Amino acid sequence: MNFIDTHTHLYLKDFDLDIDEEIKKSIALGIKEFYLPSIDSSYTNRMIKIKSKYPNEIRLMMGLHPTHINDNYLVEINHVKKMLEEMKFSAVGEIGIDLYWNKKNLKNQINVFIQQIEIALLNKLPIVIHCRDAFDEVYKVLLNFKKDNLFGIFHCFTGTKEEAEKIIDLNFKLGIGGVVTFKNGGIDKFLNQIPLTSIVLETDAPYLAPHPYRGKRNKSSYLKIIADKIAKIYDLPLEKIADQTTTNARSVFKF
Repeated sequence: MNFIDTHTHLYLKDFDLDIDEEIKKSIALGIKEFYLPSIDSSYTNRMIKIKSKYPNEIRLMMGLHPTHINDNYLVEINHVKKMLEEMKFSAVGEIGIDLYWNKKNLKNQINVFIQQIEIALLNKLPIVIHCRDAFDEVYKVLLNFKKDNLFGIFHCFTGTKEEAEKIIDLNFKLGIGGVVTFKNGGIDKFLNQIPLTSIVLETDAPYLAPHPYRGKRNKSSYLKIIADKIAKIYDLPLEKIADQTTTNARSVFKF
């Protein structure tokens, strides 16, 4: 029984003291692949370092996170392009729009989002979307690319059933993480009405740890807790959740 963590920031300093232990523990639990989204160029070397240490388990994405968009975003976009020319990456991500932390630079966020979508299409790669308090803005951008064979993952989905259906209709999978275990998370109320073929598992470690670890450092090894909760929601064996979500993830990342 194998699982894939489609979104984990194992390269952050939060894991500096126990990264080897954490990866080994995760692998022992059946979590055999880890997809690491980019934030900005300042993290690239850390990402490459962990990839070089675990070449068979770690897959990297390249992109500029919306909360890290500032006046030098053109430099960052050029970095994304350069890295995609130099190395193999599994996706362009995480990219998107975040209006929780910064509502003032929406124009720049949309511009950078569009540019990175175009980069993904040029490189025939999926995108991994960060969307916080910005569903309508993200959806409006995605609609413009509906005919361009754009695909990927809507990371950390916490929206409504109607929003889920809109995203799936645009050829995206829903990234389901620790929020599904929260008492007030909401998505557990309708998730079993979403085709299992349309979701992938993620932790977003070190953020958004599942219950009963909510508020503490998240870990990729907690992916099993998320999978157990999803198995209960769908009333299916854990093995079915593992097999289908792994198939779903591989269909996105073409691995």
